[in-house]
Amino acid sequence: MFDHLFIIRLSGDFYTKARKTRMRFFRRLAANLESALFQHGISYRLEKTWSRMYLETPEPGAAEIAARVFGVQSVSEVRRQGWEGLEDLVSQGVETFGEAVRGKSFAVRATRRGERDRIGFDSTRIESALGRALLDAGAGRVDLSAPEVTAHVELEPGTVHFFFDKVRGHGGLPIGVEGRAVALVSGGFDSAVASWLLLKRGVQLDYVFCNLGGTAHRLGVLKVMKRIAEQWSYGYSPRLHEVDLAPLVAELRDKVQPHHWQIVLKRLILRAGAAVAHRGGRLALITGDAIGQVSSQTLQNLAVISQASTAIPVLRPLLGFNKEEIMEIARRIGVYDLAAVVAEYCDLNPPKPTTRAALKDVLRDEAALDPDHLGRLVDDRQIFELCQVDPEAVAAPVPEVDRLPAGATLLDLRQKPAYQGWHYPGALHLNLPQALAAYRSFARDRPYVLVCEVGLKSAHLAEKMQEAGFEAYQLKGGLKGLMELAEREKKDDLSLLAPALRD
Repeated sequence: MFDHLFIIRLSGDFYTKARKTRMRFFRRLAANLESALFQHGISYRLEKTWSRMYLETPEPGAAEIAARVFGVQSVSEVRRQGWEGLEDLVSQGVETFGEAVRGKSFAVRATRRGERDRIGFDSTRIESALGRALLDAGAGRVDLSAPEVTAHVELEPGTVHFFFDKVRGHGGLPIGVEGRAVALVSGGFDSAVASWLLLKRGVQLDYVFCNLGGTAHRLGVLKVMKRIAEQWSYGYSPRLHEVDLAPLVAELRDKVQPHHWQIVLKRLILRAGAAVAHRGGRLALITGDAIGQVSSQTLQNLAVISQASTAIPVLRPLLGFNKEEIMEIARRIGVYDLAAVVAEYCDLNPPKPTTRAALKDVLRDEAALDPDHLGRLVDDRQIFELCQVDPEAVAAPVPEVDRLPAGATLLDLRQKPAYQGWHYPGALHLNLPQALAAYRSFARDRPYVLVCEVGLKSAHLAEKMQEAGFEAYQLKGGLKGLMELAEREKKDDLSLLAPALRD
């Protein structure tokens, strides 16, 4: 039984467009909305008018889903009635709202639509008449500033819609009306939020992930981007292209000056994304760069990095965002918890990265690399259908432990200052590049437990060690798990730690 009726209102962008463009946008919005409802198994009837849609469905939760379709401004569950005059209208309003406003502060908000000269009275008269009637029916008091209940009346000739509230949508444009592009993603907050912002502006995205951290990195990225695909990418099936850059990073480490590592790496990632975009006929490349956030994102370095891809526009929607703003959007769109455990990964962390790279020096360093290596890696990329992929099946997590097995060596992979600030008693320290270079010489007569900040570096090294025949695990929970272990085993007085480290 289709016993729930919703009004779906259009984004303000629709009303600035010429008729032909608006109709194209409207058709795409309807197709994306139907895709969202179908994806979530919701049966429906959809009535389309010039300025809105009416959705009938048995599912009360359909409003939340419809509100996630870009191009939707708001959604309201409504009661639709016929009416014959103001008295009839007020009577129906009291029947609809009377119980909800009893003893509470309230406001009446009325609007008229359609052929207003056929209605015979204005919105103010509706608000006044219904407000008086609700007071007589037991409502507490009128409060136009911050009412506990708002009674909405939307009036057309012969038809009235009553409703209490609006589920806010995100506006924007229907996905697909602004063409197709490729977004570079790493699994962290920035690239996920940048992708979401371009989806909101009607750009249909596929994704390129340059893997630097093995199966653990793949698992984290797939979880984040699958959430974007399933909850925000209605109307098409996005793909993720994984390019394994680990072999090229090894060459880069040997042939490029350390202070240029990050700049050259970002140029290679940009070229990889541009190559995938070119092969798929995509119009632009999107990144999550924000000016000044890290050393590779100074304006000077962004200029040098951008020079690596002049054949396709590079869009950076986060350039002016603070990190706090980015993280707040990540919370709002439901990827914060997933992205929080995918720390920005790279084992190329020189002690003094340049903040003002000179293009001629970078080009000289880059010339030492095999010019065809990146193309071969792009050719060998893996492609995942994000709405169908099971991340756990294609990126099985490295075995975890929450305590140290007998005779195990604990290896702490955090940066040296963090290790010196606090570490588990007896833990050895190597940063990740040192460990990757040295692990094959480790003794093989014992198990190894690896720990880092959140688990990405430790999982990567554990994977490499297991492939080489070692018994290796990562510590569950990263640094937090390590501190919980120390507390359980009374190895240290954690109350003495600084709150920033302890928490």
